[in-house]
Amino acid sequence: MPETTSQQAPEALTKAHRAIDERFGGTDFLRKSMKKAFPDHWSFLLGEIAMYSFVIIILTGVYLTLFFKPSMTEVVYNGSYQPLRGVKMSEAYESTLNLSFDVRGGLLMRQIHHWATNLFMAAIVIHLLRNFFTGAFRKPRELNWLLGITMFMLVMVNGLFGYSLPDDLLSGTGIRILEGVLLSLPVVGSYVTMFLFGGEFPGDLIIPRLYVIHILLIPGILLALVPLHAVVLTWRQTHTQFPGRQSTNRAQYGYPFFPVFIAKTTAYFLWVFAACALLATFFQINPIWLFGPYDPGAISSGSQPDWYMGWLEGSLRIMPAWEINLVGHTIPMNVIVPALVVPGILFTGLAVYPFVERWVTGDHQIHHLLDRPRDVPARLGIGVGGVIFYGGLWAAGGNDVIAHTFEIPLFWTTWFFRGLVIIGPVIGYAIAYRIALGLQHRDLQLISHGLETGIIRRSPTGEYTEVERPVEDRLTAAITDERPVAALPVGRPEREGVDAPESRKALGRVRGALNRHFRADLFVPPQRPNGGHGNGNGHGDGEAHGEAELTSGERRSIEP
Repeated sequence: MPETTSQQAPEALTKAHRAIDERFGGTDFLRKSMKKAFPDHWSFLLGEIAMYSFVIIILTGVYLTLFFKPSMTEVVYNGSYQPLRGVKMSEAYESTLNLSFDVRGGLLMRQIHHWATNLFMAAIVIHLLRNFFTGAFRKPRELNWLLGITMFMLVMVNGLFGYSLPDDLLSGTGIRILEGVLLSLPVVGSYVTMFLFGGEFPGDLIIPRLYVIHILLIPGILLALVPLHAVVLTWRQTHTQFPGRQSTNRAQYGYPFFPVFIAKTTAYFLWVFAACALLATFFQINPIWLFGPYDPGAISSGSQPDWYMGWLEGSLRIMPAWEINLVGHTIPMNVIVPALVVPGILFTGLAVYPFVERWVTGDHQIHHLLDRPRDVPARLGIGVGGVIFYGGLWAAGGNDVIAHTFEIPLFWTTWFFRGLVIIGPVIGYAIAYRIALGLQHRDLQLISHGLETGIIRRSPTGEYTEVERPVEDRLTAAITDERPVAALPVGRPEREGVDAPESRKALGRVRGALNRHFRADLFVPPQRPNGGHGNGNGHGDGEAHGEAELTSGERRSIEP
């Protein structure tokens, strides 16, 4: 019987596809999505590390919930860990010990879960810094920036609640600090504490309540925000990209979603999972059996929280013991300032920064092209100052360990970090600003004179000169290609004897001064030695809303 071949799909599949498309649509979207261009710069993968870590956290968390008992009922331990046999403890701590020693793969899953959480937070922080330094938060991505800040706060709180669940001595100390912070709230502190704990500390309800928040409430919110932040808005707004390779506000270069990006991102997920598994296998983290059950009258030596909570611990440690007595109420500033004011300043500052920068710069353009950090020295300095402030508080969380390790007085480390978080950001701003200017001058030198070869020649007159080799245009495109300007002059220029209307008020004068400082040393793309200049994008592209994509370097289209 002769063989027959058919190029058409079975009729049943065709009808099913037609029925689904008629009701839900999506064929055109899917067809376009398969060809969507994705930038291949390594820094764009930082957000993917966070997303994959979140997937690993969810998968391992589901496994752990099968064995963990969120109960503070007192029991006597009779499990496999000999040093704690016969010790009274909560069911939460007992079930965590059983997970670690008696459940097959339990300890590995616990450690993968914990390491993935640390990696998740680290990826979020680095991804946030990349977006800040490159100006990826600008129009039209302000909402995505706010979503990222919200997820940053939620993950931090959820991490705190997660490592508080085992009810060991270390996590119990963290809960005790949380109770102290809540009690410091003026007027409402005692009511909030009673509401959360259900009575006097520690009570019997705090672990079950934290458990519900940790596995249900916050993960549910994150499951809604992560796709919105990473997929929906990103695909709707198109990806950002660095200048160079003829990239503009209207043309995007990269590899297609299918099959290139799908293959890369799958491999990347496996690498992230492998890293978490490797860390969990060979590097111990949170050995709760060494701490013992929580006892309000005891504390472990050298107690340290997970790294992402270290900055709050540090702010509590270095804050002076200030109190204010007002209308019969004692306001403990040594708790309110580090636990509420400092986080408020940090997260509020991050959230409003895109709008403050827009107000200062007068920049209302659409930005699909990123800035190199050196291109905007003022923003780079602000970011470095923030990093030093955060890092100083983080390091202060281990001031006792530092003092013990280096055999120096504890008060020395405390006063050092107090000075660091105040003076350090100012010094960091100045140094980062100067480094940015130096890098800009190096770029200009590279364009105007070329690359140093190390070859020295002597002229007949006795003059020594170094031979310099011109750099190819494709290698200097990131320097010479034009891009939307990062700041514009605000207000009308002042005439002799007549002040501009905007400068007649204090706020207007402040804005004008900040605007002049921000614009003072912005990088201006130089002309190439051959007379060409950039890619013809100009500053006018800042208002282009369209997206054009080049997939695999094969074709380029520009939407009007």
